[in-house]
Amino acid sequence: MTIEITNESGVDIDETVLLRLTENNLAELHVSPDADVAILLVDEGAMEALHVQWMDEPGPTDVLSFPMDELRPGTQEQPTPPGLLGDIVLCPQVAETQAQAAGHTTVDELILLNTHGLLHLLGFDHAEPEEEREMFGLQRDLIAAFHVSERRRRA
Repeated sequence: MTIEITNESGVDIDETVLLRLTENNLAELHVSPDADVAILLVDEGAMEALHVQWMDEPGPTDVLSFPMDELRPGTQEQPTPPGLLGDIVLCPQVAETQAQAAGHTTVDELILLNTHGLLHLLGFDHAEPEEEREMFGLQRDLIAAFHVSERRRRA
């Protein structure tokens, strides 16, 4: 599995947290260890340009996902085949603002956003209420599992 993280945001981020999170989430979702994903952290200007170009919406957003091979989560018996999951683009500046409003850390917000972006790469959406319940429930479960793994790692 290749997880490539590139930080062009100008914000100092502990990329190892995003790496461990992504590894954990991919394992939980039974994605092949031969799948590839790229995570790009950009500043507000770059994120706004992408938001306008791809979503036709003004202003920077927190996360964008660009799926490639249309892979879906696997099972323990049948993991997702190898392939290119795609790109997750995060904006730490927007994440920081949202974290302050939510009363948690920027890292916690980036954990949430990266997990959200990964689920979009795997075909999840939240346009309809039922889809939203499924996606956000899985998002909560993945984040909880990651925090458990982090506590074990530090113990």
